[in-house]
Amino acid sequence: MQKPYVIIHTHTSIDGNIGVMDLREFEEASRQYQEISLDPEKQQFEIQGYLNGKTSTEDNITFYKKPVLDENAVLVPEGDYVAYSNAPMYYLSIDPRGELAFEENTFGYGDVSSHIIEILTEQASNAYKDFLRKKKISYIVAGKEQINYGVMLDKFYNLFNIKRMMVGGGGTINWSFVQNGLVDEVSVILAPIANADPNGNRFFVAKEPYSSMKETAFQLKSVEKLEHGTLWIRYAVKKK
Repeated sequence: MQKPYVIIHTHTSIDGNIGVMDLREFEEASRQYQEISLDPEKQQFEIQGYLNGKTSTEDNITFYKKPVLDENAVLVPEGDYVAYSNAPMYYLSIDPRGELAFEENTFGYGDVSSHIIEILTEQASNAYKDFLRKKKISYIVAGKEQINYGVMLDKFYNLFNIKRMMVGGGGTINWSFVQNGLVDEVSVILAPIANADPNGNRFFVAKEPYSSMKETAFQLKSVEKLEHGTLWIRYAVKKK
């Protein structure tokens, strides 16, 4: 398997919450998170793609709309669909069953237009693949019922020439990547805030059948003090 260099990049409170808080310190940490990862002039990672889970895409792009599908569409060719193989940036969208209602085939990444790649399983219907093709949205098929991350990353690397990518998803996706041994770096923007919410969204979350609880150690790479009490901490995952 060939794969990109994978960076998990998240901003969090000191109690591990990645949810929104109505505090200036949260807003400043969020700004610095985006500058490091998204700002064309300040970003540090030199990535060609950034990946989000279905919920993050629904929350920020498609807003839980339903795609208009042609159930009588002509059968599309089997396999993957590469609409653009040399885009300046890619938005990588996990969507196992094929449900996201994109209106365009790009999404803004700072000032860079990011071509959308849908990551599907074999559960996605012909009608949905036809929907994506009509919008010139690339898609790959990676797994039967669940996303096979190894297959997905290999296709990113070989079909789209993605050599470095960022995972900016929620705790379930973050932990699944770690547990599958696919993470090269964990980047944390740590804000000096907390709310002790027992039901808050966490940086890492084990969720069956995607992942399970497992003690994992990290190797510190660097710590940098940013503005407004924020720290930027970078780790590598310790290999056993």
